[in-house]
Amino acid sequence: MRARALAAVTAAVLLTTGTAVPATAAPREAAPPTGVPCPKLPAPPVKRPPRPVPPAPVPEQRAVGGEALATPGLVVPPGTPAPPPVTATSWLVADLDTGAVLGGCGPHEYGTPASVQKLLLAATMMRKIDPKRVATVTRADLDITPGSSAVGLLEGGRYSVETAWLGLLLQSGNDTANLLARLGAGSAQAGVKEMNAEAQRLGALQTRAVTPSGLDGPGQFTSAYDLALIARACFADPTFRRYALTERTQIPAQPALRQPGFQIQNENQLIYRYPGALGGKTGFTELARHTYVGAAQRGGRRLVVTLLGAEARPVRAWGQGARLLDWGFALPRDASVGRLVQPDEVTGEVPAPAQAVGAPAAAEPPSTGTPQWFGGAVVGGGAALVGALAVLVAVGRRRRATRGRRRARG
Repeated sequence: MRARALAAVTAAVLLTTGTAVPATAAPREAAPPTGVPCPKLPAPPVKRPPRPVPPAPVPEQRAVGGEALATPGLVVPPGTPAPPPVTATSWLVADLDTGAVLGGCGPHEYGTPASVQKLLLAATMMRKIDPKRVATVTRADLDITPGSSAVGLLEGGRYSVETAWLGLLLQSGNDTANLLARLGAGSAQAGVKEMNAEAQRLGALQTRAVTPSGLDGPGQFTSAYDLALIARACFADPTFRRYALTERTQIPAQPALRQPGFQIQNENQLIYRYPGALGGKTGFTELARHTYVGAAQRGGRRLVVTLLGAEARPVRAWGQGARLLDWGFALPRDASVGRLVQPDEVTGEVPAPAQAVGAPAAAEPPSTGTPQWFGGAVVGGGAALVGALAVLVAVGRRRRATRGRRRARG
């Protein structure tokens, strides 16, 4: 039955898709193509907060990279095998070097990023901050959603910028995201503003960051296509590539605070289990579900895969990414349905904020911290609570296993 279904999908693709048009954002008179359904893996039902209402679709933004990408359904090159079924609501596979888009499912559909948004932080700030610089952690740096992913930085602790980047990419530290945004721009919110400017420069016109970490915030969106643009910028940086492939690192002791050091490990299973893996980023919140960006090289090609809205069962997000990478590597080198645009090639307006269904109006973030949006409510920690939480997080981090817990990574 599944084989017949996949064959039907392939046949439909051959009838409805044509040669890719490597166009940039240009006005279109016709309505976007409807495409064909994407092959889907059955996933168990899950409880999640109400999905936020995305901005109204902008035809010019949906056409960035080619008219064929302006579809909510499947787009693959004619005559190619159907991609493997996944649980992700949208995905894209592209060539990091040529920029060719090999295929996708709803490439320009809005999705919630979770921690893959940390790649936009890296693309914005990594070259701005000296990795040898040593910074002191402030209370505002530790203003994150209780229970979300943190490396365990301590208020008053002193850490190198390189340690912070490793904590961000290996352990998805929301505390390190706040720290790095502050170091790069003066404050976390100023860092978010620069992230949005960088997204526009890259051509990621459907991306709007609200938090530096990817913790849920009102009006925060991205797309599988935009994530590929952002990932391409990241993997062009040799420092990022080195960090992304680091398996483990030591968080230094803080003698002045009487706290010992501890080790963290890379949570991205692709680097351990996929030959030729280059690294990437995992993400999870109850709202976003599982998000993933991964890259690998094989036969002189470097491909990247991006996924939004995936479930961990029956296959974890990184495993779904690995299957799509296998599919991409099996395609001919000249196969494409569009392309990744170059930085500064297209411009557009930042999408207007939108709210979750039934959610209260979003307030302006206070200057003393970074409010977070989780499950439709703004969470702001008081100063005493944040200070106590920072200590508890640090102790708990050192005791818990680095993998195997289902939590909000942001």
